[in-house]
Amino acid sequence: MRVLITGAAGFLGSHLCDRFLEEGHEVVGMDNFITGSADNLAHLMGREGFRFVKYDVTEFIYVTGRLDGVLHFASPASPVDYLEFPIQTLKVGSLGTHKTLGLAKAKGARYLLASTSEVYGDPLEHPQTEGYWGNVNPIGPRGVYDEAKRFAEALTMAYHRFHGLDTRIARIFNTYGPRMRPADGRVVSNFLVQALLGEPLSIYGDGSQSRSFCYVSDLIEGLYRLFFSEESEPVNLGNPVEFTIAELADLVLEVMGGDSEVRHLPLPEDDPKVRQPDIGRARRVLGWSAKVELREGLDRTAVHFRQLRDQERLPSPRVLAGDGTE
Repeated sequence: MRVLITGAAGFLGSHLCDRFLEEGHEVVGMDNFITGSADNLAHLMGREGFRFVKYDVTEFIYVTGRLDGVLHFASPASPVDYLEFPIQTLKVGSLGTHKTLGLAKAKGARYLLASTSEVYGDPLEHPQTEGYWGNVNPIGPRGVYDEAKRFAEALTMAYHRFHGLDTRIARIFNTYGPRMRPADGRVVSNFLVQALLGEPLSIYGDGSQSRSFCYVSDLIEGLYRLFFSEESEPVNLGNPVEFTIAELADLVLEVMGGDSEVRHLPLPEDDPKVRQPDIGRARRVLGWSAKVELREGLDRTAVHFRQLRDQERLPSPRVLAGDGTE
């Protein structure tokens, strides 16, 4: 197949490019580098079957030649990013989704939308099934991301029903692994970088809020299976094993060693208290479940951040209201 992957220079997008190329497909990668990094694609430049286009997907998209698939992964995706780029986040979720859906329709291509567990907001159902409609504050600071993705899902299903477009929707839960940005404000990267630098680990609130952490290779396997499945309804992709943020901090300190302490900061507005996927649908229709345990995944991810430290590319993580919980 020949596929377009938007957000190709991002954490997930770059791993997805790798997977499609490894399977023998051709990949057109697209990114405007607002939050993506050229470093994530450096190993692919010049590789046969890969082409990169620097472009803003909120504008009209034209790609020469055939396309068999469009995978829309462009978007700021951490609290630090979508608080810094709120308008861009809304635009890529609305206009970007519209433009990529239009391209898929014009090319007769299959479409996969990277959605998020954030569509569930601060959930009143636990664990979260795909049938849960969510508890989202549309005008809160996180609403720019939550509502952008909820709109993107609605638009994708409208194209599926009205135009007969072959679509897939992945609701992605907290994912971590190599190529995470060290200052993206997510809790795993924050904790690992802070431990490496000997800084206190920043816990927002009392640390009792829970998350479920999925290693990137597991997620990419789920995404690949979903793309080639026949499932048009949303599918949760995540690791259902739940940890509190305090438990994650203890595990990071165990992995990293050192003598970092823990400091507690105010809980961000609209921060979800719990987050755990029900992956029953993914098990049934994809035969998929996460395999990598958190301790093993943290060990692998720590190698990535140690390499950045040795290359003197490890900035101190930003500590802003609203980050460090995802």
